[in-house]
Amino acid sequence: MDAFYASVELLRYPQLKGLPVVIGGGRRREDEVLRQVPEGGTLADIPLASFPLLKDYAGRGVITTATYPARAFGVGSAMGLMKAARLCPQAILLPVDFDEYRRFSRAFKKVITDIAPLMEDRGVDEVYIDFTDVPGGQREGGRVLARLIQKSILQATGLTCSIGVAPNKLIAKMASEFDKPNGISVVYEEDLQTRIWPLPCRKVNGIGPKADAKLQQHGIHTIGELAARERDWLIGHFGKATGAWMHEVAWGRDDRAVVTESEPVSMSRETTFERDLHAVRDRSELGSIFTHLCHKVAEDLRRKGYKGRTIGIKLRYDDFKIATRDQTLGHYTDDGPAIRQAAGQCLRRVPLERPLRLLGVRVGGLVRADSAEAGRAVPGPHTGESAGATGSLF
Repeated sequence: MDAFYASVELLRYPQLKGLPVVIGGGRRREDEVLRQVPEGGTLADIPLASFPLLKDYAGRGVITTATYPARAFGVGSAMGLMKAARLCPQAILLPVDFDEYRRFSRAFKKVITDIAPLMEDRGVDEVYIDFTDVPGGQREGGRVLARLIQKSILQATGLTCSIGVAPNKLIAKMASEFDKPNGISVVYEEDLQTRIWPLPCRKVNGIGPKADAKLQQHGIHTIGELAARERDWLIGHFGKATGAWMHEVAWGRDDRAVVTESEPVSMSRETTFERDLHAVRDRSELGSIFTHLCHKVAEDLRRKGYKGRTIGIKLRYDDFKIATRDQTLGHYTDDGPAIRQAAGQCLRRVPLERPLRLLGVRVGGLVRADSAEAGRAVPGPHTGESAGATGSLF
């Protein structure tokens, strides 16, 4: 999907189209913009002067995404909002609304599976689709079906997407970035040297900053230069598994199938605070956030049809150190209060003297809610942790 979160927001606020807009910082308790709706009007009637500007932001939030006009100023996802404010102070800042993004995610994926049922879910805004046996899937190398999917998603949601069509997932992933936004790129096997080899190695999904830096130390900057290295040389410098994999991807080889069914290992919710919160001074606020996270995880479990029995928490302190705890119950659950109670017990086993930057709740050990196992009592409970200490409970 093209600038997915930002595009969803522009459906709400069409008056912001064509302007630099940054999404980040978390949904606030009260969205001041929403209070500016003229009487008898809609969100589209909110005057531009009512929207907060990035230059006025103070805090340590990060960008979730940005519109293409904002990206032209060098602003991008995962960048600190304060840094982004220096690059594009005139950008409009909107809070994150993950519930709305998930709703649109489910909608566009439903459109796809109605056309091409073999779909692999890769997160909120990305999928792989197998066109092989779809009627008409081979016309114009897949371009006809890609256009149908684009048109159908636009009609159903108002959103655009970019599609890469290729013999395998590796190249399709790269091709999907060739002609954003709202583009279709078809790459054939014979296009490897002309369209793939000139790309930087970082364009390969799986080659991260550290591996790329090491490749550059050896004078390897492009995928073509990577392909020119002998397999044994790559194994000698990057290890047997990684070196062999690099050799394969440089030559455009990828035999991974589109996986339509994958069971999640766990589900979690977490939030980073706009300011550090303390378990004593901010007990009420932390308690409210903690309860909200537990109930949202429970909603996620029920919506996706799972129950879990290992309840865990994650804390990040003001010094960036992380503590985790978990507790395995004697039964499976998708109940918010039950998750809150178990997660609260985990909280009793972490130090809470230092201010907190982040709080998260996780449910693992998942089974299908309609399975026989979900209804059985199981051995438990037991606990696990990453550091020792005790503290007060908020």
